[in-house]
Amino acid sequence: MGTIATEKSRCGWSLKDQLYKDYHDNEWGKPSHDDRHLFELLCLEGAQAGLSWHTVLVKRENYRKAFDNWDAKKIAKYDEKKVAKLLENEGIIRNKLKVNSVISNAKAFLAVQQEFGSFDHYIWSFVKHQPIVNNFKTLQEVPAKTAISDAMSKDLLKRGFKFVGSTICYAYMQATGMVNDHVTTCWTRKP
Repeated sequence: MGTIATEKSRCGWSLKDQLYKDYHDNEWGKPSHDDRHLFELLCLEGAQAGLSWHTVLVKRENYRKAFDNWDAKKIAKYDEKKVAKLLENEGIIRNKLKVNSVISNAKAFLAVQQEFGSFDHYIWSFVKHQPIVNNFKTLQEVPAKTAISDAMSKDLLKRGFKFVGSTICYAYMQATGMVNDHVTTCWTRKP
């Protein structure tokens, strides 16, 4: 007797296509402690402002190429000529404020690394270095922001980061695994 393959139960937002499914299954909600990855996701979440995450995810590889594989030291040195070139790049979101925010964020990111030893140590301090695991049954229960994302946003803004409002910070916390908001029926929550 043959077995029938069944589709894994996933969070409803991730069902659009295989790119979303792969991102959901392999990255979203998994704790990240790699500074470069944390920087990349912070900048990509900012690029998403006013758009869908899918729009950014489709362009992710283009972003990596355009922004020197998220090397903050290189990005911090970008000048107006480089910005103009980036604004001509059809592979990324060509919004001048968003492009310039990556440069501002690189400078602020390097300052945080200098002060705290790593961006990871700084950013994870907002959740006391432990992921918050929520037990939401439906996507409707998942908040858009929290008191922690409010505090993170306020501190990031004070340090010179751009496109880091509380809603963006909460999405960032979900993406980096600082918060696990996979719904209780999602297969990724299974031991």
